[in-house]
Amino acid sequence: MQPETKYAKSGEVNIAYQVVGDGPMDLVFVPGIISHLDLQWVDAGITRFLEHLASFSRLIMFDKRGIGLSDPVLSPATLEERMDDVRAVMEAVGSERAAVLGLSEGGPMSLLFAATYPERVSALVLCGTFPSAKLEPESNPGGQLMVERIELMLETMEQRWGDGSTLGLLAPSMVSARDRRLFALFERAASSPAMVRALFEMNLQIDVRDILPSIQVPALVLHRQDEFVPVACAHYLAEHIPNAKLVVLSGKDHIPWIGEAEGYAEEIEEFLTGARHAHGGDRALATVLFTDIVDSTARAAELGDARWRELLAEHDRLVRSQLERYRGREVKSMGDGFLATFDAPARAVRCARAIVGEARDLRLDVRAGLHTGECELLGEDIGGMAVHIGARVGALAGAGEVLVSSTVKDLVAGSGIAFAERGAFELKGVPGEWRLFAAEHAGGPDPGGLAGASEPQLRPSDRLAVSAARRAPGMARSVMRRYRRRGDSS
Repeated sequence: MQPETKYAKSGEVNIAYQVVGDGPMDLVFVPGIISHLDLQWVDAGITRFLEHLASFSRLIMFDKRGIGLSDPVLSPATLEERMDDVRAVMEAVGSERAAVLGLSEGGPMSLLFAATYPERVSALVLCGTFPSAKLEPESNPGGQLMVERIELMLETMEQRWGDGSTLGLLAPSMVSARDRRLFALFERAASSPAMVRALFEMNLQIDVRDILPSIQVPALVLHRQDEFVPVACAHYLAEHIPNAKLVVLSGKDHIPWIGEAEGYAEEIEEFLTGARHAHGGDRALATVLFTDIVDSTARAAELGDARWRELLAEHDRLVRSQLERYRGREVKSMGDGFLATFDAPARAVRCARAIVGEARDLRLDVRAGLHTGECELLGEDIGGMAVHIGARVGALAGAGEVLVSSTVKDLVAGSGIAFAERGAFELKGVPGEWRLFAAEHAGGPDPGGLAGASEPQLRPSDRLAVSAARRAPGMARSVMRRYRRRGDSS
């Protein structure tokens, strides 16, 4: 679904922006010269690329002043003015810190923004961009070739801007008449011939080489064997930005969503999240549990490193023991907390209550959040809106509290679990208001971890149809043997 277009005020200029996705990190996309927020969703290739980015982030997009849906201006904006536009958009969406993705002509401004405001930038991704287009081949390999290509672009657009002719320079693999007609529409919607010429002429003057050593945030330099911006520019950037990572992909298209676009998006995802996931995979319903230790940093400082490690190991054993007992599946441990899934919500609530209660014996305050919804199955990991909601619910829980969404509460009706209403909340990145409840008493039958134990009967309409985290068949037998050895018949 195409997101809503809104406007942020940057001085006297209105900057158009859109936000899509609800991932745990903010990602600001700084486009090249040709952009149009609304029109980009017409193209399936651009849509797939943007949706991939939005699958792991809150993707923040905007049209630069004088381009697309933003206010027209009399002359091209300086890099400083463009930085102010980025700040204005970030403030409008409530983003204090974000990764910045600079594409093509958006790269130099992204570099300057990262160097000037390191506290606002968590990481930097540079796609098909350049530090300078000046004629100094010995210090800027590829500079001469790039100037020649920009001059060729200027000659082309002098008479033919708006008919799609520049596509041959920016994306030589796109050869069909339909491709050219669609790109012609983008050209005309993005900018007038006079403005785009002024922007290209200004690009010939840009030079950010001197600031490259000042970039202190993690940086990824992505490039292809580009027909427009020479790959030598990427090598120069990677060599002069401290600890930058360079990845050169196959293909000759300058535009990332043309050609092997998925490889481009996967590299960005892996750099920013530490992993790449298969998209469009299986989905299933599950109850998601998040736990974490409250004030863990202060407690670690109080105890010292050695004792804290011992206590954390005891905590981890406790959590895993309860997950096994209640047939939960550990998805991953996150330092001082866990993400787990269950195929039945009442077991999940009882497990969370048990973890919180037993943690008190270790003098640890643990909080937990639960939500039931459809999850995307990503190998051993999970993703999707249900996971984000579970995390947001957990973050609102108090010390020693098990907080659940209204979905979980409704699904365990008749289980004997008592809840206290905590009110309606807005969850960051999640539409609407959400009523949350604290699980105060987990009465009723305790299914434990016994094979064959069942949940209290729910209404047929409430039954979870599919498990996102079904245990291996041998697990139930293993648990039964453990209980028999203990002589536990409960």
